[in-house]
Amino acid sequence: MSSTVSTDAREANPLYRPAPTSIAGRVRQKLTSRVASVISIIIAIVWTIPTFGLFVSSLRPENDIKTTGWWTFFKNPTLTLDNYNEVIFGTSATSGRLASYFVNSLVITVPAVLFSVTLAAMAAYALSWLNFRGRDWVFIGVFALQIVPLQMALIPVLKLMSGYTNLGGGFFAVWFAHTCFGLPLGVFLLHNFMSELPKDLFEASKVDGAGPAMTFRRIVLPLITPALASLTIFQFLWIWNDLLVALVFTSGPGSRPLTVRLAELAGTRGNDWQRLTSGAFVSMIIPLVVFLSLQRYFVRGLLAGGVKG
Repeated sequence: MSSTVSTDAREANPLYRPAPTSIAGRVRQKLTSRVASVISIIIAIVWTIPTFGLFVSSLRPENDIKTTGWWTFFKNPTLTLDNYNEVIFGTSATSGRLASYFVNSLVITVPAVLFSVTLAAMAAYALSWLNFRGRDWVFIGVFALQIVPLQMALIPVLKLMSGYTNLGGGFFAVWFAHTCFGLPLGVFLLHNFMSELPKDLFEASKVDGAGPAMTFRRIVLPLITPALASLTIFQFLWIWNDLLVALVFTSGPGSRPLTVRLAELAGTRGNDWQRLTSGAFVSMIIPLVVFLSLQRYFVRGLLAGGVKG
Protein backbone atom coordinates (compact mmCIF):
# COMPACT_ATOMS: atom_id res chain seq x y z
CA MET A 1 0.00 0.00 0.00
CA SER A 2 2.78 2.41 0.94
CA SER A 3 4.55 1.63 -2.32
CA THR A 4 1.44 2.60 -4.27
CA VAL A 5 1.09 5.88 -2.38
CA SER A 6 4.73 6.83 -2.94
CA THR A 7 4.41 6.08 -6.65
CA ASP A 8 1.31 8.27 -6.92
CA ALA A 9 3.09 11.07 -5.05
CA ARG A 10 6.03 10.90 -7.45
CA GLU A 11 3.79 11.02 -10.48
CA ALA A 12 1.91 14.01 -9.04
CA ASN A 13 5.17 15.97 -8.91
CA PRO A 14 5.30 18.31 -11.98
CA LEU A 15 9.05 17.69 -12.30
CA TYR A 16 8.66 13.91 -12.32
CA ARG A 17 9.68 12.14 -15.51
CA PRO A 18 9.15 8.42 -15.84
CA ALA A 19 12.20 6.40 -16.75
CA PRO A 20 12.25 5.69 -20.48
CA THR A 21 11.62 2.07 -21.32
CA SER A 22 12.59 2.10 -25.00
CA ILE A 23 15.64 3.01 -27.05
CA ALA A 24 13.87 6.01 -28.54
CA GLY A 25 12.90 7.23 -25.08
CA ARG A 26 16.44 6.96 -23.75
CA VAL A 27 17.86 8.71 -26.83
CA ARG A 28 15.27 11.48 -26.51
CA GLN A 29 16.12 11.96 -22.84
CA LYS A 30 19.84 12.27 -23.55
CA LEU A 31 19.32 14.70 -26.42
CA THR A 32 17.09 16.96 -24.32
CA SER A 33 19.35 17.04 -21.26
CA ARG A 34 21.09 20.23 -20.11
CA VAL A 35 24.51 18.93 -21.11
CA ALA A 36 23.30 18.21 -24.64
CA SER A 37 21.74 21.68 -24.84
CA VAL A 38 24.97 23.37 -23.74
CA ILE A 39 27.00 21.34 -26.25
CA SER A 40 24.54 22.26 -29.01
CA ILE A 41 24.82 25.96 -28.19
CA ILE A 42 28.63 25.81 -28.21
CA ILE A 43 28.65 24.01 -31.57
CA ALA A 44 26.21 26.56 -33.00
CA ILE A 45 28.39 29.48 -31.86
CA VAL A 46 31.61 27.94 -33.20
CA TRP A 47 29.88 27.12 -36.48
CA THR A 48 28.51 30.66 -36.83
CA ILE A 49 31.74 32.59 -36.12
CA PRO A 50 33.30 32.04 -39.60
CA THR A 51 30.05 33.07 -41.30
CA PHE A 52 29.83 36.17 -39.14
CA GLY A 53 33.44 37.03 -39.97
CA LEU A 54 32.68 36.61 -43.67
CA PHE A 55 29.69 38.93 -43.37
CA VAL A 56 31.73 41.59 -41.55
CA SER A 57 34.48 41.36 -44.18
CA SER A 58 31.94 41.80 -46.99
CA LEU A 59 31.03 45.23 -45.56
CA ARG A 60 34.58 46.47 -45.00
CA PRO A 61 36.60 48.63 -47.46
CA GLU A 62 39.04 46.80 -49.73
CA ASN A 63 42.14 48.18 -48.02
CA ASP A 64 40.93 47.10 -44.58
CA ILE A 65 40.15 43.58 -45.82
CA LYS A 66 43.61 43.15 -47.31
CA THR A 67 45.58 44.61 -44.40
CA THR A 68 43.75 43.58 -41.20
CA GLY A 69 41.64 40.71 -39.91
CA TRP A 70 37.88 41.00 -39.65
CA TRP A 71 38.02 40.99 -35.84
CA THR A 72 39.74 44.41 -35.91
CA PHE A 73 36.52 45.87 -37.29
CA PHE A 74 35.25 46.52 -33.76
CA LYS A 75 38.20 48.83 -32.97
CA ASN A 76 37.59 51.07 -35.98
CA PRO A 77 34.22 50.17 -37.54
CA THR A 78 33.97 51.28 -41.15
CA LEU A 79 31.15 50.03 -43.36
CA THR A 80 30.65 50.27 -47.11
CA LEU A 81 28.45 48.66 -49.75
CA ASP A 82 31.01 49.16 -52.51
CA ASN A 83 31.90 45.46 -52.56
CA TYR A 84 28.29 44.43 -53.16
CA ASN A 85 27.74 47.13 -55.75
CA GLU A 86 30.88 46.05 -57.61
CA VAL A 87 30.23 42.30 -57.64
CA ILE A 88 26.55 42.64 -58.60
CA PHE A 89 26.35 45.63 -60.92
CA GLY A 90 29.98 46.22 -61.95
CA THR A 91 30.65 46.48 -65.68
CA SER A 92 34.44 46.13 -65.86
CA ALA A 93 36.13 42.86 -66.77
CA THR A 94 37.45 42.42 -63.24
CA SER A 95 34.16 43.19 -61.49
CA GLY A 96 31.72 40.53 -60.41
CA ARG A 97 28.75 41.16 -62.69
CA LEU A 98 26.93 38.52 -60.67
CA ALA A 99 23.41 39.62 -61.62
CA SER A 100 23.36 37.59 -64.85
CA TYR A 101 25.15 34.64 -63.24
CA PHE A 102 22.60 34.70 -60.43
CA VAL A 103 19.83 34.27 -62.99
CA ASN A 104 21.79 31.46 -64.64
CA SER A 105 22.04 29.64 -61.31
CA LEU A 106 18.27 29.85 -60.89
CA VAL A 107 17.65 28.64 -64.43
CA ILE A 108 19.97 25.68 -63.85
CA THR A 109 18.91 24.76 -60.32
CA VAL A 110 15.11 24.98 -60.36
CA PRO A 111 14.45 22.72 -63.40
CA ALA A 112 17.20 20.28 -62.38
CA VAL A 113 15.69 19.93 -58.89
CA LEU A 114 12.18 19.47 -60.30
CA PHE A 115 13.33 16.83 -62.79
CA SER A 116 15.40 14.84 -60.30
CA VAL A 117 12.89 14.92 -57.44
CA THR A 118 9.92 14.08 -59.68
CA LEU A 119 11.65 11.17 -61.42
CA ALA A 120 13.06 9.89 -58.12
CA ALA A 121 9.59 9.90 -56.53
CA MET A 122 8.03 7.97 -59.41
CA ALA A 123 10.89 5.48 -59.55
CA ALA A 124 10.83 4.95 -55.78
CA TYR A 125 7.08 4.32 -55.89
CA ALA A 126 7.49 1.74 -58.64
CA LEU A 127 10.32 -0.02 -56.81
CA SER A 128 8.39 -0.01 -53.53
CA TRP A 129 4.83 -1.00 -54.44
CA LEU A 130 4.60 -2.16 -58.05
CA ASN A 131 5.31 -5.80 -58.76
CA PHE A 132 7.31 -6.49 -61.91
CA ARG A 133 10.02 -8.90 -62.89
CA GLY A 134 13.51 -7.89 -61.86
CA ARG A 135 12.36 -5.19 -59.44
CA ASP A 136 14.85 -6.15 -56.73
CA TRP A 137 17.72 -6.24 -59.21
CA VAL A 138 16.80 -2.80 -60.48
CA PHE A 139 16.86 -1.45 -56.93
CA ILE A 140 20.25 -3.07 -56.31
CA GLY A 141 21.52 -1.41 -59.49
CA VAL A 142 20.23 1.99 -58.39
CA PHE A 143 21.85 1.51 -54.99
CA ALA A 144 25.16 0.49 -56.62
CA LEU A 145 25.19 3.66 -58.75
CA GLN A 146 25.77 5.70 -55.59
CA ILE A 147 29.20 4.12 -55.33
CA VAL A 148 30.30 5.33 -58.78
CA PRO A 149 32.37 8.53 -58.38
CA LEU A 150 30.93 11.55 -60.14
CA GLN A 151 34.24 12.27 -61.85
CA MET A 152 34.23 8.89 -63.63
CA ALA A 153 30.88 9.61 -65.28
CA LEU A 154 31.57 13.17 -66.43
CA ILE A 155 33.29 12.33 -69.73
CA PRO A 156 30.85 9.56 -70.82
CA VAL A 157 27.86 11.78 -70.09
CA LEU A 158 29.52 14.72 -71.87
CA LYS A 159 30.12 12.58 -74.97
CA LEU A 160 26.51 11.40 -74.81
CA MET A 161 25.28 15.00 -74.67
CA SER A 162 27.74 16.42 -77.19
CA GLY A 163 25.04 16.87 -79.81
CA TYR A 164 22.53 18.48 -77.45
CA THR A 165 24.60 21.15 -75.69
CA ASN A 166 22.81 23.98 -77.48
CA LEU A 167 19.29 22.87 -76.52
CA GLY A 168 17.41 24.92 -73.95
CA GLY A 169 19.65 27.92 -74.41
CA GLY A 170 22.71 25.84 -73.50
CA PHE A 171 21.19 24.58 -70.24
CA PHE A 172 19.85 21.21 -71.39
CA ALA A 173 23.14 19.35 -70.90
CA VAL A 174 23.65 20.56 -67.33
CA TRP A 175 19.98 19.79 -66.50
CA PHE A 176 20.45 16.27 -67.81
CA ALA A 177 23.72 15.79 -65.92
CA HIS A 178 22.38 17.00 -62.59
CA THR A 179 19.26 14.86 -62.98
CA CYS A 180 21.27 11.72 -63.74
CA PHE A 181 23.75 12.29 -60.92
CA GLY A 182 21.00 13.05 -58.39
CA LEU A 183 18.66 10.16 -59.17
CA PRO A 184 20.45 7.26 -57.37
CA LEU A 185 20.49 8.96 -53.96
CA GLY A 186 16.99 10.37 -54.45
CA VAL A 187 15.49 7.01 -55.39
CA PHE A 188 17.24 5.30 -52.47
CA LEU A 189 16.04 7.85 -49.88
CA LEU A 190 12.44 7.96 -51.11
CA HIS A 191 12.28 4.18 -51.49
CA ASN A 192 13.19 3.73 -47.83
CA PHE A 193 10.49 6.21 -46.86
CA MET A 194 7.77 4.80 -49.12
CA SER A 195 8.40 1.20 -48.14
CA GLU A 196 7.39 2.09 -44.56
CA LEU A 197 3.90 3.20 -45.60
CA PRO A 198 1.06 0.89 -44.41
CA LYS A 199 0.13 -1.76 -46.92
CA ASP A 200 -3.54 -1.36 -45.98
CA LEU A 201 -3.61 2.05 -47.69
CA PHE A 202 -2.72 0.55 -51.05
CA GLU A 203 -5.11 -2.36 -50.63
CA ALA A 204 -7.95 0.02 -49.76
CA SER A 205 -7.22 2.25 -52.74
CA LYS A 206 -7.16 -0.77 -55.01
CA VAL A 207 -10.56 -1.90 -53.68
CA ASP A 208 -11.93 1.59 -54.33
CA GLY A 209 -10.83 1.30 -57.96
CA ALA A 210 -7.81 3.60 -57.87
CA GLY A 211 -5.02 2.74 -60.27
CA PRO A 212 -1.28 3.08 -59.56
CA ALA A 213 -1.17 6.62 -60.93
CA MET A 214 -4.09 7.87 -58.83
CA THR A 215 -2.76 6.08 -55.74
CA PHE A 216 0.59 7.76 -56.23
CA ARG A 217 -0.95 11.19 -56.76
CA ARG A 218 -3.73 11.13 -54.14
CA ILE A 219 -2.24 8.97 -51.36
CA VAL A 220 1.53 8.61 -51.63
CA LEU A 221 2.54 12.18 -52.47
CA PRO A 222 0.72 13.81 -49.51
CA LEU A 223 2.22 11.24 -47.13
CA ILE A 224 5.80 11.67 -48.31
CA THR A 225 5.83 15.48 -48.25
CA PRO A 226 8.50 15.63 -45.49
CA ALA A 227 10.75 13.25 -47.43
CA LEU A 228 10.24 15.22 -50.65
CA ALA A 229 11.10 18.46 -48.84
CA SER A 230 14.28 16.92 -47.42
CA LEU A 231 15.34 15.62 -50.82
CA THR A 232 14.50 18.97 -52.43
CA ILE A 233 16.76 20.80 -49.97
CA PHE A 234 19.60 18.33 -50.52
CA GLN A 235 19.31 18.57 -54.29
CA PHE A 236 18.92 22.33 -54.31
CA LEU A 237 21.99 22.93 -52.15
CA TRP A 238 24.07 20.42 -54.11
CA ILE A 239 23.15 21.83 -57.53
CA TRP A 240 23.31 25.49 -56.45
CA ASN A 241 26.79 25.05 -54.94
CA ASP A 242 28.11 22.78 -57.70
CA LEU A 243 31.20 23.88 -59.59
CA LEU A 244 32.53 20.76 -61.31
CA VAL A 245 29.45 19.84 -63.33
CA ALA A 246 28.89 23.49 -64.26
CA LEU A 247 32.45 23.84 -65.57
CA VAL A 248 32.13 20.70 -67.71
CA PHE A 249 28.62 21.10 -69.14
CA THR A 250 28.33 24.89 -69.59
CA SER A 251 30.33 27.36 -71.64
CA GLY A 252 30.36 31.14 -71.72
CA PRO A 253 28.74 33.70 -69.42
CA GLY A 254 25.35 33.07 -71.02
CA SER A 255 24.87 29.76 -69.20
CA ARG A 256 27.44 29.55 -66.41
CA PRO A 257 26.24 29.83 -62.78
CA LEU A 258 27.41 31.84 -59.79
CA THR A 259 29.91 29.27 -58.58
CA VAL A 260 31.94 29.50 -61.79
CA ARG A 261 32.07 33.28 -61.62
CA LEU A 262 33.01 33.25 -57.93
CA ALA A 263 35.91 30.95 -58.75
CA GLU A 264 37.07 33.49 -61.33
CA LEU A 265 36.74 36.49 -59.01
CA ALA A 266 39.90 35.71 -57.07
CA GLY A 267 41.96 36.24 -60.22
CA THR A 268 44.78 34.08 -61.47
CA ARG A 269 47.00 35.08 -58.51
CA GLY A 270 44.32 35.72 -55.89
CA ASN A 271 44.74 39.50 -56.06
CA ASP A 272 41.02 40.30 -56.07
CA TRP A 273 39.84 38.00 -53.34
CA GLN A 274 38.14 40.84 -51.42
CA ARG A 275 35.18 40.50 -53.78
CA LEU A 276 34.65 36.88 -52.74
CA THR A 277 33.23 37.91 -49.36
CA SER A 278 30.33 39.88 -50.79
CA GLY A 279 29.96 37.44 -53.69
CA ALA A 280 29.67 34.54 -51.24
CA PHE A 281 26.79 36.24 -49.44
CA VAL A 282 25.02 36.96 -52.70
CA SER A 283 25.20 33.26 -53.52
CA MET A 284 23.87 32.35 -50.04
CA ILE A 285 20.60 34.29 -50.30
CA ILE A 286 18.49 31.78 -52.22
CA PRO A 287 19.71 28.63 -50.38
CA LEU A 288 18.92 30.31 -47.05
CA VAL A 289 15.41 31.19 -48.21
CA VAL A 290 14.80 27.63 -49.46
CA PHE A 291 16.13 26.02 -46.29
CA LEU A 292 14.22 28.29 -43.89
CA SER A 293 10.96 27.90 -45.82
CA LEU A 294 11.20 24.08 -45.84
CA GLN A 295 12.87 23.65 -42.46
CA ARG A 296 9.92 22.11 -40.64
CA TYR A 297 9.41 19.54 -43.39
CA PHE A 298 13.14 18.91 -43.46
CA VAL A 299 13.24 18.01 -39.76
CA ARG A 300 10.18 15.78 -40.08
CA GLY A 301 11.72 14.05 -43.07
CA LEU A 302 14.94 13.35 -41.20
CA LEU A 303 13.10 11.93 -38.19
CA ALA A 304 10.65 9.84 -40.23
CA GLY A 305 11.61 6.21 -40.38
CA GLY A 306 14.01 6.52 -37.45
CA VAL A 307 13.88 4.71 -34.13
CA LYS A 308 10.37 4.05 -32.89
CA GLY A 309 8.90 3.45 -29.51
